[in-house]
Formats: sequence, structure tokens, C-alpha cells
Amino acid sequence: MNGFHRWYCRSSGWKKKLETEILPWALEGVEMGDHVLEVGPGPGLTTDWLGGRVIALTCLELDSELARSLAQRTAARGIRVHCGNGTHMPYRDCSFSALVLFTVLHHVPSAALQNRLFAEAHRVLRPGGNFVGVDSMPSLWMTLFHISDTLVPVDPTHLPDRLQSVGFQEIKIGLGRGRFRFSAQRPKGLGRSDDEGSSRHGSSTS
Repeated sequence: MNGFHRWYCRSSGWKKKLETEILPWALEGVEMGDHVLEVGPGPGLTTDWLGGRVIALTCLELDSELARSLAQRTAARGIRVHCGNGTHMPYRDCSFSALVLFTVLHHVPSAALQNRLFAEAHRVLRPGGNFVGVDSMPSLWMTLFHISDTLVPVDPTHLPDRLQSVGFQEIKIGLGRGRFRFSAQRPKGLGRSDDEGSSRHGSSTS
């Protein structure tokens, strides 16, 4: 991230927008279950909000410094933080009841890697598990905000086909002011239970 982007993602203004607008909207009506995986928590503003609303929370963060800082800060709350890549998750099949990512997709450096992340999300979710996220719409502001940063915008009109291609069903896309939300479900009755998983790596509009 460039300096301004990194500062903004830690700011009180962004924290307030997340807690009062983005996160409640993204998760509206979604069943989270008993063990949620958050991919790409960054400095952890989203993690702080989620931590008090789910039974168990695990985070996967690519940046080792951010992962270490978040792990130290949240250890007392029982939140597990691992350093790793969302395109190659270090978890067994069928490990989580829900997977969430907030304003992360456009940081994944290619459409092919985004698709790989979708496939990994499908793999680590239990049957019936929900994949939920929110991201920014392509815009001039987004381009300027990400000068010298990775920026691979996601077209929400193409997202249902991309999610369906890796096995998701019950796909929903919602459009908001400058952003979109999505949810998708790994089909029920497919795959093995959490205890039996053996491999580490292996639509509508609202």
C-alpha cells in the first residue's frame, strides 16, 4: 500500500464507516455459524468488530508484520491469526462455517488469482458454509487512491459466473454507493466433515 492508503485503513474515519455502514450491510441476513475465517484483515479494524459477534474467529493475513501485530493484540480474546496467502490457504478441507473478506479482492493481483481464492474459499468451507464479502466498485477515485498499489477491480456483474464456476450456489449480489456485497454458499451435503478433512491444499441480485 502507498502511505496514504495505509494511513486511511487505520483511521478513525474508516473504522466508523466500517462499523456503522459497510460491515452491517455486508453481513445482513447471513448465517455465520460456529467458526469464521477472515481473509485479509490488514490492521484488524474488521477483526475487532467481528470478534464480538461470532463464536470463533480465525484470520489469515498475507503481510507478516500486520499478522504478527494483530495476533499479539487479539490473543487474549481467543482470536487465531495466521500469516499466509488466500490463494493457497493452510487449512484442511471443510474447516469453516463461513469465510469473509472485506475490501480485499481488488488487492489480489490478477483475475486468475482471484479465481484461485474463490476456489480455496469453496474448499475450506463446510457444506452449507457461506462465503461473504464486500468490495469497492471501479472508479476514478479508486484508481487515484491506489497509485503505486495493486488494483485489480472486480466487476460485480461477472462475479456470479466466476463463483459458480468453482462450485458455489445461492449467489447474491447487492449494489451500494461505490461498493458491492456478495454472498455464496457451498452446496449442502457435499464434502467431508471438519474432522474427516484430510487435504491441506488440495443467482440473484438484492
